Amino acid sequence: MLEKEAAILTQNWQVLARQDQVSQAELLREALDEAEAILVGVGAGMGAADGFTYVGPRFQEAFPDFIAKYGWLDMFQASVFPFADEAESWAFFSRFVKLNYLDQGVGASYVRMRQALKGRNYHIITSNADNAFEQADYDPDKVFDVQGKYILIQCMYGCHPKRYRIDDLVLEMVDRQENMRVPEELIPQCPECGQRMELNRRNHWDWMVEDQAFKEEKVRYDSFLARNKDKKLLLLEMGCGYMAPQVIKHPFQDMAEAFPQALYLTVNLKDYRIPPAIRPKTIWLEADIRQLLADLENLDERSDR
Repeated sequence: MLEKEAAILTQNWQVLARQDQVSQAELLREALDEAEAILVGVGAGMGAADGFTYVGPRFQEAFPDFIAKYGWLDMFQASVFPFADEAESWAFFSRFVKLNYLDQGVGASYVRMRQALKGRNYHIITSNADNAFEQADYDPDKVFDVQGKYILIQCMYGCHPKRYRIDDLVLEMVDRQENMRVPEELIPQCPECGQRMELNRRNHWDWMVEDQAFKEEKVRYDSFLARNKDKKLLLLEMGCGYMAPQVIKHPFQDMAEAFPQALYLTVNLKDYRIPPAIRPKTIWLEADIRQLLADLENLDERSDR
């Protein structure tokens, strides 16, 4: 970025000049206030901040038998494990969906972020496939679940563009499974081709079934970008790492470079590389998301007194 362009950007985004002057919560507040539009990218770190982790006791208490048999270290490893058959696979995935969707509670950080975004021009894209945004009562028209949803299943071959919700099936599978196997009659088959069904989540080849509801989410996301790309757009990245950087991190960095008035603000405890071209228009908050949003809430409460 040329020196003149950097100076203009700093003039447009006064928060860039205040990084050594105020707290991290105050920086986030000022960035939100200065923005004409806000695109929020939410990754696994956001859920982890609220205790929705894929490691440790939460994982160990839900899958002790599978861990004893296979020696898994976390749910990430388990979720891509090549099971020998469908009965065992669905024994795991039914528990997985119950834990990470049906039984997952309200995340305090999600509620606080919703309050911080209230009344603002914003949209959200998330790589998480859990229920966090529903539980925190977000407007579903403002959330793009780009990686799918755990509560939905699809034909594994994608023979038809439809996803199916399986709340009751999951609960029955969990209730009736024995020795890490579900009854054969509960294993779902595609109603069109008779082949296997699987969770609706994007695989390593960047594929999943995208039905009409998904396409409508994408249209709303694309429309938001089209309307706001030339405005003072805050690209707010919350807890996104390198599990799948092609989903949020890299697109956000590309947009930061392509959109002249965009500001890239990333919240992460890890120090990920920032491309040189966007460093002058980047703010990195090395912060625990839960604490940062709690501090932001406290700022708002004090200002309302």
